[in-house]
Amino acid sequence: MEETRLLARAVNEFARHTRFPVAFGGIRDENGTTRVTAMVGNRTNALNGLAVAPERGLGGRAVLERRPRMTGDYASARQITHDYDTYVLGEGLGTLLAVPVVVGGTPRGILYGGAWGAWSVGGVAAAPAVSVAQRLASDLAERDAAQRSIDAEVARATAATAEPSFSATQREEIRETYTELRQITAVLDDDPLRERLRLIEQKLVALSDGSAPAPHTDVHLSPRETDVLACAAIGATNAQIAEQLGLREGTVKAYLGSAMSKLDTSTRHAAVATARRLGLLP
Repeated sequence: MEETRLLARAVNEFARHTRFPVAFGGIRDENGTTRVTAMVGNRTNALNGLAVAPERGLGGRAVLERRPRMTGDYASARQITHDYDTYVLGEGLGTLLAVPVVVGGTPRGILYGGAWGAWSVGGVAAAPAVSVAQRLASDLAERDAAQRSIDAEVARATAATAEPSFSATQREEIRETYTELRQITAVLDDDPLRERLRLIEQKLVALSDGSAPAPHTDVHLSPRETDVLACAAIGATNAQIAEQLGLREGTVKAYLGSAMSKLDTSTRHAAVATARRLGLLP
């Protein structure tokens, strides 16, 4: 999952940018429990399976107060509950820093830094630790926004499947939705989500032609040729296509030219019509 990858990267950054020899962290689930799934520098397997319940332990306190919490002598700390002594002391950690990861005011995870024995840490390690937590929060927020966009497109596509036939307006909406999906896919750095989008795109192409099966064709457009042609299909100019897809206008012209060549057409309009007839576009 993308969250797991982002967390692992953040834990590694935490270890690099602070003085803590041990770093670990987790993402909160729907019940508010933070399960530690990423760690670096640990000497034992004592931290495996650590799941921090809301308001428990040093991490729970950090989440509750929405700010970093640190103890230089974990074993004797009185300001926290000691639900997780088996894990923390099992690793031999004496100093522990917990930093909440907060997205839009909502706690999403916890990053920890630990050291064997007592350390005098102060702001030297706390400041970069907070910066790492903030970057992770920003990455998660972007991931959430992308997921919401995809969910909205999925909902639109799902609603469209309930229609046995489409008016001209509805068919144009399907084509616009398809183009939006292609634009999202072009900039998305998440292979599982990209694959989900491709399946939805295929469904939209099939829906646009009713129940008739797509004819067999030996024509194969590249992803970028399809992106550019999909934008052209809803009336976008070369300049608009370049802006939407983050390409140079000359590159757009080249992709249109190669698509027209493969489709054996001389204009973009003819290329769009042929691509639709062959089931390559909705």
